[in-house]
Amino acid sequence: MSSATAVLEIGRHTSRVAPRVRTVRFEDYSGIAALHNRHGFASRSFDEWASLWIHNPFYNELTEWPIGWLLEDENQTIVGYLGNIPLPYEFRGRRIVAATSRAWLVDCGFRSYSFALLNRFFQQKYVDLFLNTTVNENAIRGYEAFRVSRVPVGAWDQSIFWITNYRGFTASFLTNKGVHALGLLSLPVSLGLFAQDKLPRKSLGAQRSGVSLTFVNSFDIRFDNFWEKSLCSNSDILLATRSREILDWHFQLALAENRAWVLLAEEGSELVAYAIFLRRDNRNLGLDRMRLIDFQSLAGRNEVLTPMLCRALDRCRMESVHMLEIVGLSPERQRVIDIAGLRRRSLPSWSYFYKANDDQLAQALNDPRSWDPSCFDGDASL
Repeated sequence: MSSATAVLEIGRHTSRVAPRVRTVRFEDYSGIAALHNRHGFASRSFDEWASLWIHNPFYNELTEWPIGWLLEDENQTIVGYLGNIPLPYEFRGRRIVAATSRAWLVDCGFRSYSFALLNRFFQQKYVDLFLNTTVNENAIRGYEAFRVSRVPVGAWDQSIFWITNYRGFTASFLTNKGVHALGLLSLPVSLGLFAQDKLPRKSLGAQRSGVSLTFVNSFDIRFDNFWEKSLCSNSDILLATRSREILDWHFQLALAENRAWVLLAEEGSELVAYAIFLRRDNRNLGLDRMRLIDFQSLAGRNEVLTPMLCRALDRCRMESVHMLEIVGLSPERQRVIDIAGLRRRSLPSWSYFYKANDDQLAQALNDPRSWDPSCFDGDASL
């Protein structure tokens, strides 16, 4: 099912009977899938959907965690849904229980009850931190009503990207503009884009370093060792847990379907950085897109990002992916790759919001130095 938040507007309900709000059960899957389909979102299989909790190592540590809430009309038809996924974080030696919302969907006739779902989400007493990383322009008013804050690091309303397949990218661009004579225009437009990017491509290729770069299809003990080192050196930064077990749950299916790439940077036998890329295609526009989801490096090794992006760009071109995209990169890492001549585009809205459940944590997270956010956070890559 889509991870996008998709309440289109808050309006009056047309039913004479108020819908019932109740906790989601796994046997509600078919009704939730039907709701997604009515709103034009592709449904995941039951196993894929249920794995967000059943195979989630953190969910299995918790007791009585609600997997979401739904609105049910007088005919017991599901007319609204909001998922609720638990995620483990670490901050200043403390385990942080985070909750991320997923797929806020309500049928048009019941949208005056939309806030009842969000209210259940934000009223959870045993949650330390609420994260909402896929809030779109249609739902931003709803989340802001609960006094959420924008994450203070990264530009979460901008995309920076490379074009890696000019014909495919141009065809998608012209489709988005409503141009139908694709065969006549795509070649000259793509050649123009290629000429513009010639110099930046050379600049990026010149930044390769001496690290060994390798794509892998699974997570092994090296990731546990890397996570322990990161945790020790970044104790004052809010970090999503990146143990081998959590990474495997997060990306196992995508790796099996070649929708995710994991790239390692090693010096000798030491893992100094890794990057995870995930397909984020736009089927309506015919756009094949790969996104940098997460980049983690040992202290002082941000420069490794540039050769790793070079390697990912090469693979995108080889596999005819149209573009490689980055969203929300920290300013420190942004400076590393600014020399590469990335293109930029504005997104419709800010997508990453948070709310702490106690004043002490809220005060600490007001400081940008407490953050190192990425698309690994929340449900942006689930």
